[in-house]
Amino acid sequence: MAFKFEELKVWQLSISFSRKIHDLTLSFPRDELYILTPQIKRAADSIARNIAEGSTGHSNREFADFLRYAIRSAIEVVSCLYIAKERELISQGAFEEHYDDLTIIIRMTQALRNSILKE
Repeated sequence: MAFKFEELKVWQLSISFSRKIHDLTLSFPRDELYILTPQIKRAADSIARNIAEGSTGHSNREFADFLRYAIRSAIEVVSCLYIAKERELISQGAFEEHYDDLTIIIRMTQALRNSILKE
């Protein structure tokens, strides 16, 4: 692997999660095409993008900042999932599955952030 972030398990999970969100939105109705669909997809994609971008920074502090952005993006996806559930676009089961995935990603990102801030 050529880049540091490619070895990070949390980045790998984030890439897989982004695909899961993409697949989830394929079932959204057309009237969400310019509303919730792009918002949840951008937020999900942003998790992996921020981890990758931050890993190429010049300092641990800078990387920690980008990990914080990744966490914020994950929280945004959580909110989008609640909206999708409220609008009856996703089932309770789909909500719980994606919520659980995000819980893992957020915890891993926080742990990585805490570890690099201690260095």
